[in-house]
Amino acid sequence: IAEAMNMPHSTVSFNLNQLQAVGLIKVEVEPGTRGTQKLCAKRYDELVFQLPGAAAEVAPDVVTVSMPIGSYRHVEARPTCGLASETKIIGLLDDARSFFEPEHLHAQLLWFGKGYVEYAFPNNLPFGAVARSIELSMEICSEAPQYNLEWPSDITLWINGCDVGTWTSPGDMGGTPGLLTPSWWHEDQTTYGMLKRWSVTAQGSMIDGVALLPITLEQLNLNGSNHIKVRIGIKDDARHQGGINLFGRRFGNYPQDLVMRIAYEFPTEAARAQTR
Repeated sequence: IAEAMNMPHSTVSFNLNQLQAVGLIKVEVEPGTRGTQKLCAKRYDELVFQLPGAAAEVAPDVVTVSMPIGSYRHVEARPTCGLASETKIIGLLDDARSFFEPEHLHAQLLWFGKGYVEYAFPNNLPFGAVARSIELSMEICSEAPQYNLEWPSDITLWINGCDVGTWTSPGDMGGTPGLLTPSWWHEDQTTYGMLKRWSVTAQGSMIDGVALLPITLEQLNLNGSNHIKVRIGIKDDARHQGGINLFGRRFGNYPQDLVMRIAYEFPTEAARAQTR
């Protein structure tokens, strides 16, 4: 390495030790023709650096809240149903009473065949601000016995009691381990989901950018309370009643909880005058 980079051996050795200390390379010592030799190999193919404050000037004002999936306020769960933390099953399987165990706050996976789960997000819109958009993202899929890649489910999201759209999950994902799913969890069960994003703007609601319903931000009445109700569930008259699996940051493929983002702006004097 020193010869290839035209650098002193001491400099190369110092930098290799630094890279090894932070885990970026691995070094093995083997016998050489003269004494020993160090064999160096990279541990990673790519490094990504996220710089704080990058592009902050062009980004809209946004408030973000990450809600653990076990911090629900109301729930109605019918079998097949259950919860799991990062280390164990919570309560009993297929027993809706388990959703009221004190440990439910630590849930990293919850599932039910029919019903809903509802959360109360803090309304962190600054005083005087007007919402430009609201987005809910989550890792989610259907719920079948064990798993079934072809098990459609019509999953609906409500915000402050307003239906903002239904997404048909194609199936209950399993058979291969999720990137974050604990090793004790069996692969013949649900192991991962799909990352979906519901959003509402002045033009209507969307999921992953595809238009759903003409409901608008004004109908959600985001300024009317100190919290925002979010319900995820299966309608009683849904065509595909295939249940729900909802993933936390330590289960599935995506290291996130339920995430709400609200982009906002402060109205100009002219806009305020029009609303008086």
